This record gives sequence, structure tokens and C-alpha cells, in this order.
Amino acid sequence: MQNSRRKFIQNASLAFVGASLNPSALWSKSLNTVDTKRLIGIQLYSVREDMKKNPLETLTALSKMGYEFVEHANYINRKFYGWTATEFKKVLNDLGLKMPSGHTVMAAKHWDNTAKDFTDDWKKTVDDAATLGQAYVISPWMDEKLRSSYDGLMLQLDVFNKSGELCKKSGMKFGYHNHDFEFREKINGTLIYDLILEHTDPNLVIHQLDFGNMYGAGGRGAEWINKYPGRFQSLHVKDEIKSAKGEMNDGYESTILGTGVVDPKAIALLAKKIGGAHHFIIEQESYQGITPLECAKKDLEIIKTWGI
Repeated sequence: MQNSRRKFIQNASLAFVGASLNPSALWSKSLNTVDTKRLIGIQLYSVREDMKKNPLETLTALSKMGYEFVEHANYINRKFYGWTATEFKKVLNDLGLKMPSGHTVMAAKHWDNTAKDFTDDWKKTVDDAATLGQAYVISPWMDEKLRSSYDGLMLQLDVFNKSGELCKKSGMKFGYHNHDFEFREKINGTLIYDLILEHTDPNLVIHQLDFGNMYGAGGRGAEWINKYPGRFQSLHVKDEIKSAKGEMNDGYESTILGTGVVDPKAIALLAKKIGGAHHFIIEQESYQGITPLECAKKDLEIIKTWGI
């Protein structure tokens, strides 16, 4: 994939119309309880083309590989891959799958500054996540106009905290997932990711650390985990290799775990030890000639040897 993840997120945003650190806690059988069980899952963007062609067949294949948890990256007009929340929950349940988290971009249009409240679209997003039993509602992007100034960023981070308050009513937390700009761009001399972490309430907002996305921008997962221990309840577990262009236009693309330059095992184990991590979500966006499903199978086999 050449920079298509960023484009996918931006397009998804336009298309959408409508804690705890206790790893021993068991998965709640009731909905709407923030989950702290240590788990391994897959971001369905890893198999996006397969999900586009035949989502049921793809989910079935993932279940047969041994996956128990998935994370969505497709919520449009109140549907997940074409299913309503209730329908998708049944599909997952029938396959022995759960969805503890999902990606939906929180855009500027989701906050009504005049009313000082979220729009119905965002409230429905949270409602549908609760129906599916998610623990985390994660936004994987921040519009450039929302981070163009210090005051603008502070206003947006206040909205993040307010979204955490909204999610809390359903027993969930709001989450933010990084890309690369957070480690390139500064405001008043401070990296944007520092500002995000410093001005979001840990009781309301979790951070899903994607240590692959940051690599080409100079971000190193271990450094951030050591700098902000306990702040990264969820990880996108990813490895990177040099590439002509790269997924972030940074000269790197994702690859089979343990075959690149990131050392994902060491970062994951550090996050388990001091980062507060209990969700380990595999994501591979480029495949080097192997099918996405075969990559998903290999990645699961590898991560299961790490002792997470």
C-alpha cells in the first residue's frame, strides 16, 4: 500500500454521514464494561480487500486461524462492513469473535461548538460501539485544521476528553491512535504527541500506540512508553522495512512481525510491563507478495510465541 491508509481514513471520515491497568480482569460478559483482559487481535484494515469482497468469508478465515478479537476500520452510515451494529454483533458471535475496539474518525463536524455538544452522528457512533460491546471508541486521525494552532489543538483535546465522558456513560473509553505527523509537527516548540498525551485525561482517554506508523518520522515506541508509562492500554503491533515510498510517504512499509527493523516483540513486552498495555492489535498494511490472509496467519503464529 502506498499511502492509502491515510487516504482511506480521510475518505472514511468524509463518507460517514450519519483502565485501568489490571490485566488479570476477565472479559465482562455484559456489554459496556471497559475490558482489561490481555488479548491479541487484528485490525481488519490488514485484510481490507478481502473484507471488501467477502467479509463473512474473511472473518470466518480469521476465526479458523485462531483469532478471537478483531478491530474494525469500516463504519459508514451506521453500518460495519454493510451490517448494522446488531447484525454485526451476531456475525461475530456466531464465529466466536469479539470486537473490543474500533476505528471511527472524529472529525470537526462531530462537535457543535454553538450547542457545546456532540452531533447526533457522533452520539450514534458511540451508541453503536456500545451495542457491539466495545471497550474503546478510537479515532485514528486528527484533521489538520484542528491542529494548526495551540489554541485549536487545546480545544480539540478538550473535545477528546468530552468524548471520553460520553463514552463513560456506556462503560467505554474514547481512544486516540497516532500516525506520523504527531512526531514531525511541533506547536510552540513541543511535539504534537507530547501535547496530546499531556492534555488528555487518562481516566477518559486511552492512547493506542502504533509504533510502526511513527518509525519513519523518527518516533521510537520504547522511548514513548518509557516517557509516559501506563498511558498505552492498546498497541498496534507492527514491523517495518525500507520501501521506495512507504505507507506514510516516509520510506517504510509494514511487514511480517519480527522480519523488519522495529523489534516489535521488545516494544510489546515493554508495553506489557510498564505501558499499561492489554490490547495487542496486529496490523500489517503491505505484504511483499504474500496474501494478506497468509500474513495475518503468520503474524498471529509469531506473536503467540512472545509470551504476551
